[in-house]
Amino acid sequence: MDYIKEAKTNFLALEKTYSKYATKSSAAMRFTLEKDDIRTPFFHDIDRIIHALSYTRYSDKTQVYSFTDNDHISKRMIHVQLVSKVARTIGRALGLNTDLIEAIALGHDIGHTPLGHTGEALLDEISRRELNESFAHNIQSVRHYMEIENFGLGLNLTVQVLDGIMCHNGELLSNEYVPIPKTKEEFYAQYQDSYTNIEASKKNHPMTLEGCVVRISDIIGYIGRDIEDAISLGKLKREDIPQEITSVLGNNNKDIINNIIMDIVKNSLNKPYIKMSPEVYTALLSLKKFNYKNIYSKSLSKEKIEYYRQGMNKIYNKYLNDLTIGNQDSIIYTLFLNHQDLKYLKNNSNKRIVIDFIAGMTDDLFQTEISKA
Repeated sequence: MDYIKEAKTNFLALEKTYSKYATKSSAAMRFTLEKDDIRTPFFHDIDRIIHALSYTRYSDKTQVYSFTDNDHISKRMIHVQLVSKVARTIGRALGLNTDLIEAIALGHDIGHTPLGHTGEALLDEISRRELNESFAHNIQSVRHYMEIENFGLGLNLTVQVLDGIMCHNGELLSNEYVPIPKTKEEFYAQYQDSYTNIEASKKNHPMTLEGCVVRISDIIGYIGRDIEDAISLGKLKREDIPQEITSVLGNNNKDIINNIIMDIVKNSLNKPYIKMSPEVYTALLSLKKFNYKNIYSKSLSKEKIEYYRQGMNKIYNKYLNDLTIGNQDSIIYTLFLNHQDLKYLKNNSNKRIVIDFIAGMTDDLFQTEISKA
């Protein structure tokens, strides 16, 4: 049909303007081959991610602050959209594949637990104890799209998107990001190794330059916005930010984002890497340390963390017991297992199933469940 051919040609037209370092649609790899429609592979992945039910749960998952009375405080949904916008701005300026960038950015945090990084640390404690494996949200994101989503059949996303998600870790800052090409087999080996060698996995490089853009954009997307949230809640004053940081990056989210993006574009244009100037890198590193000391380490009290630790362990043990005795009235059945394909049930232990279920919870569901435990 001529209209399909012409429509796909229109989708591909933009690639003629790409940088020689961009990832072309023709390079897209999937673990299961399938016939494309008029959409290019990475554009198709965007649709699969945003139409997945798990994408909706972003709107009720913690970014930094949980259960506030202020409706303007960021949730995880806002963060992933900010990362996508920042990354697409950089990618478009550098002539990269913005469809690939958007897919990675929108999917990168789907493995985040309720309570954000606090919840991730608590579930990691359980996973290490029960499975002798690490729990990390970026690895859980890949697991979700490969083994949990679509009733346990997976979404068959492209390897480039899965790899960008796996390697997005915005907690690790560098002044230069260099992609390392991988085969499907090499990506999968890194993914599998991450469960038992999480420290080594933190050193994995994205296989595409677009993945590198998302990795630095993850930091840009949260570093200034988290400051604005802290100020809105009265946890921080703008004048608290050291002058040696604000003189380079600015003291508000708008200026911080703009100054870092412009510096990256200046230092990365027509280059096979993503790079910041030493001045901006040093200031961003200092700002990240400032945020950890004054925002992230104070987002929950020790008493609250212990309350949530005990609560998470209680519901973990409850759901594990529900699976053992076959309690079909339990929400692990009604909200999760009753909708999963037999493939998922056969391939996973009860302990793994419970961890998957808790990881996918929204803040509100988690709070309700631990209050009943």
